[in-house]
Amino acid sequence: MLARQRQELIARAVEEQGGIRVSELVAELHVSDMTIRRDIETLARKGIVRKVHGGATRADRSADEPTFTVKSEMHPVQKTEIARTAAALISPGSSVAVSAGTTAYAVAQELRAVPRLTIVTNSPRVAELLFDPEDKDAVIVLTGGVRTPSDALVGPVANEMLSTVHVDTLILGVHGIDVGAGLTTPNLQEAQTNRALIRAAKRVVVVADHSKWGVVGLSTIATLDKVDTLVTDAELDEEARHEIGRQGVDLIVASRGDSAPMPG
Repeated sequence: MLARQRQELIARAVEEQGGIRVSELVAELHVSDMTIRRDIETLARKGIVRKVHGGATRADRSADEPTFTVKSEMHPVQKTEIARTAAALISPGSSVAVSAGTTAYAVAQELRAVPRLTIVTNSPRVAELLFDPEDKDAVIVLTGGVRTPSDALVGPVANEMLSTVHVDTLILGVHGIDVGAGLTTPNLQEAQTNRALIRAAKRVVVVADHSKWGVVGLSTIATLDKVDTLVTDAELDEEARHEIGRQGVDLIVASRGDSAPMPG
């Protein structure tokens, strides 16, 4: 395959998926790691993609805010694995804040099996999923605010409500994770509300698949030292795992199927 053909395939994959990793391209195109990195550098110089750690994302990734529906179609298997592992960290009878986003929503689906929870969320989808008038065990508290493309309620109303709340654990989905930029989102108001969620929680559990690593959104939510635990999937590369460990974050790698989660 000619370099031009490879680069067209890479550009198409990035456009369709939002981002792709070097390791995925090596396996698919049967060329060396160095060849793929040169292709990505060529595309990045032309402004077609943005080069990030371990792969490439859309050139406008920092300000792009995909809808909930679009994001729900990305990495569904990994999100399910992450959700099962994260839900296993939640004890019956505890209080849990769940942010907006497709991975956090996947965790909420698993939390339906955990009894006597009090859930605080700024996601109408999560609230609708968990609310059951016949279930006397669960208590759902929904914030107010302005709705974003990712179906988060954000803004002063949400932030004020969260300033009076205290929960045991926060399940936080993010747009991107980077050593320098920390946890990021393309939405400035959502960053503020997510910071309010972090302040309300004793323990912060970030749920993010491997494609989020190296992605930098427009606004920083928090630096990595504010994260207690990161739950991700097995495709996160070793260099990224090492960097996360250096930041003092407890890394949990979700395993396939029903086996126990792997340590980072």
